[in-house]
Formats: sequence, C-alpha cells, structure tokens
Amino acid sequence: MMQVKGQSELPSDKMDVNQAKQEHLLALKVMRLTKPTLFTNMPVTCEDRDLPGDLFGQLMREDPSTIKGAETLMLGEMLTLPQNFGNIFLGETFSSYISVHNDSNQVVKDILVKADLQTSSQRLNLSASNSAVAELRPECCIDDVIHHEVKEIGTHILVCAVSYTTQSGDKLYFRKFFKFQVLKPLDVKTKFYNAESDLSSVTDEVFLEAQIQNITTSPMFMEKVSLEPSMMYNVTELNTVTLGEGSESTFGKMAYLQPMDTRQYLYCLKPKPEFAEKAGVIKGVTVIGKLDIVWKTNLGERGRLQTSQLQRMAPGYGDVRLSLELIPDTVSLEEPFDIICKITNCSERTMDLVLEMCNTRSVHWCGVSGRQLGKLSPSASLSIPLKLLSSVQGLQSISGLRLTDTFLKRTYEYDDIAQVCVVCPYLGPES
Repeated sequence: MMQVKGQSELPSDKMDVNQAKQEHLLALKVMRLTKPTLFTNMPVTCEDRDLPGDLFGQLMREDPSTIKGAETLMLGEMLTLPQNFGNIFLGETFSSYISVHNDSNQVVKDILVKADLQTSSQRLNLSASNSAVAELRPECCIDDVIHHEVKEIGTHILVCAVSYTTQSGDKLYFRKFFKFQVLKPLDVKTKFYNAESDLSSVTDEVFLEAQIQNITTSPMFMEKVSLEPSMMYNVTELNTVTLGEGSESTFGKMAYLQPMDTRQYLYCLKPKPEFAEKAGVIKGVTVIGKLDIVWKTNLGERGRLQTSQLQRMAPGYGDVRLSLELIPDTVSLEEPFDIICKITNCSERTMDLVLEMCNTRSVHWCGVSGRQLGKLSPSASLSIPLKLLSSVQGLQSISGLRLTDTFLKRTYEYDDIAQVCVVCPYLGPES
C-alpha cells in the first residue's frame, strides 16, 4: 500500500557569510514529511422557504469535496497536503526529505551530503550513508529521507552540509541550518498511595495513580498506557472491568483523549516475595518503575513517551513494626475473639522484647501482660496469637499494645492497629 505523505519546506536560517557570497552549482532543498489531513469545509444551509431556496444544497451536492448523501458534514472525502511546517511533539518521529539538485550545465563529482540534528544536549548524525556519490549530471538530483524519534523538547537545529568537486577540480562546501521547536504533547502527574490496610507483609502494596492530560490541539488515540515495574515489584493494572468472560476498559470502547482532557490510570504494585520477606530491603527512596505511553494522532501518526524512573519514599516503621496477619471483620459483643500479630525487627540490632497489653474503654485483652517474647534478630519476624473482647457495640478500634526492648529500655506504643465491627448476638433482625 502506498503511503501518501505531504511535504512542507523547512524554514531555513541564513547560510554562512562566506558561503552566501559564492554562487554554488548545487541547490539544497529540505522538506518535512507528514501525513495529510482530512479536508474540511463549512456547510451553509437554509430552510426551503428562505430566499436562496435549494441553492446552497445544490452547490454542496456539486462540490467534489463533500460526501455524497451527507453534504452537511464538515469532513469530506479528500485529503489535504500540509501547507506549513506544523508542530512536532516529543515522542513523535521527525521525517525529512533532503534533495540536492544540479542546477548547472556541468558534471559535479564527489558529492557528499551530511545531515546532523543539533539538540540542547547532543549532536546526532541522521545521514543514511556517509559515502560520497561519484558524480551528478546536470538536472539530476540526490534524494535522501531521514527519520528520527524526538526525545528532547526545546529548540532543534537540522544542519545539512554539502561538499562537492567541480570540473576544474575546485572543492566547494556549503551548509544550511533549519531550526524548529519540539513541544510537549502530554502532561503526566503521578501520585503514590500506601496500602496500610494490608495485613500480611512488612512492605505494603503501593497504588500508583497516573494523571495524563492531552495538551495538544488535536485528539489522541491512547493505544497503550502501561507501567514497567522495577525488579523489586510486580504490577497489576486496575484500568479494566471484568464483564463475563472478557474485560472492558474503564474508559469505554473509545480510547480517544480530547484536547485538554485528563485521564487517570491506576496500578497496584506489590513487592516480590524475596523482597517482601526482608524488612530492611525496601527503605527510604525506592524505584517503582516507569510509564510507557503510546498514542496515535491525525491519520495514524504514532508517538511514544517513556517517563524517567518513578521513585517514592518508602514508609518508615521505626525499629519495630507490628502488623496483623489475622483479624475477624465482625465479632460478637462480650465474646472473646482471636487475632494474630506479626512483630518484625526493622533495626540492625538484636532486640529482647516484652509484650504488655493495656485495656481501653471498649477493648479488653485476655491473657497475661508483660510476658517475655525473647530475642529477635534483625529482619526477623515473630507471630503471636492474642485473645480479646469488646464491651461496646459498633466499630471499635484495637489499641493498647506495648513492646519494650529490655536492652535499650525503650518502649514502643501501638494504638489504632485495626478496627472490628462489634454486634450484639441477642438482638433479632427487627431490633
């Protein structure tokens, strides 16, 4: 299938001063290659009782750019080639057509065409071949097409240099500069949420919310928005809804993002087992991963962006962390129930721990307070079953656990560990 592309000449800066004084035998032309756009017209209609009658409708039916049977639609059946340079956005592929034409009546030899792209941080060679063409006859040309995936925003300068040798043996050289701006297509913002309700592991699940806004002037088809996790995490995408045997995107069947619209993508990251078991591994600033965004614009022009590595500050749990491995959702009033606590040594030293249980107004602990738990080495964990009861109905908070390190005489207090719903088993449903 032949791909229709339009050409728009790049705006050229001035040549070098010494080059401008000399008339060259060769002419250099550089044009950007872009896909065409759908032709649009402005339909003009009126009612039959108005003075023009059916005149406007007849003119639109005779217009070759309108769709037959749907003349009042703005979109037509024709394509429009670009009339200007247009915009280049970060993540898109910049394509350019370079042509060197022999305008003289002489045969030119050893022609070398070189194209470099100068950005704010580097200079890239985009020439397909660095070998010279043996000769170029009059009215003949050398054509080349260059492609480059734009990875930086800001000012870019395409430097095209041509060197050749005349029939008399003179070696001539000239170059032109073509400056253009690369714009930002998307505004990406991220937020991290720690899943503190997770009861099983030392390093809780992390939820990543990615807000993506289209800041261009045309709609985008969002082909893919995925999260590539780091080696420490497994990721689960939460952007689909299961319907029967299949699944559907939470954004519906149409994955278009209109100009200035924003979408929110959600991902759940869970530490891999080999890292979750080590309490001291995930500390401080940790690398989560990077977002990979792929979209299409206009007539299928593709763009892709990858964010830098996303980082978050891991929650600090101090020297000792207490979490719950087992707790019921609903318990009966004044009836004992069981929970299982997990105590993890997050420090770099061995601890000798003593567990104390303090009653609150609504929660009462069953068992002996002040019992010795023994020594706990760094990164080690200990599971302890406990029994308690509640004397008040409703949603009650479990509090009152105290851990004391006998080595340093330091006490760690744990309140509002979790919540349970306390109901009275003697009341019927009508009560």
